[in-house]
Amino acid sequence: MAEVAISRSVLIIVENLPSPFDRRVWQEATTLRQAGYGVSIICPIGKGYDSRYECLEGIHIYRHSLPTEAEGALGYLIEYSAALFWEFVLAWRVLRRHGFDVIHACNPPDLIFLVGGFFKLFLGKRFVFDHHDINPELYEAKFGRRDFFYKLMLAVERWTFRTADISIATNESYKRIAIERGRMPPDKVFVVRSGPMLDRLRIVPAVPALRNGRKHLVGYVGVMGKQEGIDLLLQAVAHIVHDLNRTDIQFGLVGGGTELEALRRYAAQLKVSDYVTFTGRVPDADLLAMLNTADVCVNPDVPNDMNDKSTMNKIMEYMALGKPIVQFDLTEGRFSAQEASAYARNGDIADFARHVVSLLDNPEQRERMGAYGRQRVEQVLEWKYEVPKLLAAYTSVFAAA
Repeated sequence: MAEVAISRSVLIIVENLPSPFDRRVWQEATTLRQAGYGVSIICPIGKGYDSRYECLEGIHIYRHSLPTEAEGALGYLIEYSAALFWEFVLAWRVLRRHGFDVIHACNPPDLIFLVGGFFKLFLGKRFVFDHHDINPELYEAKFGRRDFFYKLMLAVERWTFRTADISIATNESYKRIAIERGRMPPDKVFVVRSGPMLDRLRIVPAVPALRNGRKHLVGYVGVMGKQEGIDLLLQAVAHIVHDLNRTDIQFGLVGGGTELEALRRYAAQLKVSDYVTFTGRVPDADLLAMLNTADVCVNPDVPNDMNDKSTMNKIMEYMALGKPIVQFDLTEGRFSAQEASAYARNGDIADFARHVVSLLDNPEQRERMGAYGRQRVEQVLEWKYEVPKLLAAYTSVFAAA
């Protein structure tokens, strides 16, 4: 990599995924580095990313341990408290070794404003809030209630926006939240979508063995959590196998998470274990093999406020690989995919299953939808179209300094 003259420095803090595994964070980091910014990242360790420090592509990465992958209120309290401790400790280390002018906080959680606010108040640093998840809606999706903790999430969200010099939204729905709930001036909110990079999402030959001896493969990639709707997908698989008598379809589910083992048990309970491959978290090469082999890709996200307003990276990854999609009819999912997807009635498992089978039985339609999705990524959604927007946001940060 050619040497880049450094004029300003950025510290990116992300708590829920390691770098460079978190693709959006890594794309932002490398974009800023290539534009001449010094960049450091604080993040947790993770499988395959367990070095406490390394420098990749000129970016300094400091990783810390976390006591547990949170599940339940006590688990989240322990995880977030440990993360905040290490974020403060490592922020001081980065300041001494490399310096920074801006703290760029990626949620969840929204507690990183405590770190950003401290360095803003006492050392005059700028604070950028990169809004990845809407936490009040995420809490409701996980626990199904609007109680004290839901109200606390709303309060913490407000404090985060008030601390931020600017905020970065991943779509127009999040921008409205920043303006309406966060009361940020519209000119301080920048939409930077999570576009895929086509040099990473390569179209490669299919791997027939992944079909497990069956004619078709349906692919999924994502977190195995409660709000991702994998239980709904498994119910759709059961309907396809047992009610529609389709035994020629394998389902490949790529990703890890707190619900992985429970979902394996649920597949066994539904008597579809032989038709479902759970890979867990795997390297990019294995993920690409599964998705490139798939005839259809699915997004079973539960229809709720969280998923309706959120842009899912998996949708654009499917499109980048030229795959037709089946999903429920959610606002941001439809905006991203448009004609590359079939849309099942929200919450209707049989309708979801019907769309999957219909696409598998219609190769011409699959080809047409896949080509549309690939073209939309190439012409509208690829990360290169978001680069000027990210850099414009940073121009605004320093113009106000």
